Amino acid sequence: MSVEVSAELTTELRGRHILVTGGAGFIGRHVTQALTAAGAAVVVADALPCVAPDGGAALMGDLRDPEYRDAAVAEGLDGIVHLAAATSVLASMRDPAGVHELNVTATAGLLELARQRNVPRFLLASTNAVVGDIGTDTISETSPLRPLTPYGASKAACEMLLSGYAGAYGMATCALRFTNVYGPGMAHKDSFVPRLMRAARDGHTVRIYGEGKQSRDLVHVEDVARGVLTAWTQQARGPLVIGAGRSVSVLEMVEAARKATGVDLPVEHVPAQTGEMPAVVVSIARARSLGYEPQVGLEDGLGGVWADFQGHPR
Repeated sequence: MSVEVSAELTTELRGRHILVTGGAGFIGRHVTQALTAAGAAVVVADALPCVAPDGGAALMGDLRDPEYRDAAVAEGLDGIVHLAAATSVLASMRDPAGVHELNVTATAGLLELARQRNVPRFLLASTNAVVGDIGTDTISETSPLRPLTPYGASKAACEMLLSGYAGAYGMATCALRFTNVYGPGMAHKDSFVPRLMRAARDGHTVRIYGEGKQSRDLVHVEDVARGVLTAWTQQARGPLVIGAGRSVSVLEMVEAARKATGVDLPVEHVPAQTGEMPAVVVSIARARSLGYEPQVGLEDGLGGVWADFQGHPR
């Protein structure tokens, strides 16, 4: 699978110089590929080893380092797509100060360099965790910010920084609130989709908390890349929810994984976790009004993840 690049995207992005932080990561690789395919010159900044994309460059380093940030935000950039972050909720519970430093302090530093060097656009990878738990109600861009974890709080703080720089300096900023992202390249992760794939590959049982009726919005990483390109070309501002627009239960995920893998995954129900959100239901109406439309169905998407996992032995 790959993101198809329309003539409109190519016209808007051809020749643009864009910094993608976290461009060597799971989401970043797909975003970088899509931007490059549209004709942009992409500079990848990542703590992971990275290869320069066609027509672009790569810088390896730590965004907490002011000198590295200074080198990454070069003169003449047309915009920044800031994907790099600490994303583990559990890790944020163990080390809230460390997550704040990477997510908030580094973002503030990038925004200030963007202001000083007249970088006109700044897109941030955010999350619906900034809203917290609203039960089975629908999350939209107007939902109040009530994060329940240090990770969610760090992203909410970043959103407020973007709002401040937009209001004070006229910078075009957009916080892209991604739902549960999945797709090829997540073999190292420990969310539910990779756990399903590992169980299918290794012949293990899938543990399900409670009855398995809790639901999530699963969005394919290629659709996330489409969302980033849509936000750029349509000059979206403020928060923008990027998801599949359809929530599925844990039990539905298991059944879809069985069809995608051809493996009869056995399940074990264990006591529900305290504080687990019963549902994540989002509206992508605003993104759709800008031309975004998710294209990868769950079973097809899981099939791609399964093919990727088969190339990663235990």
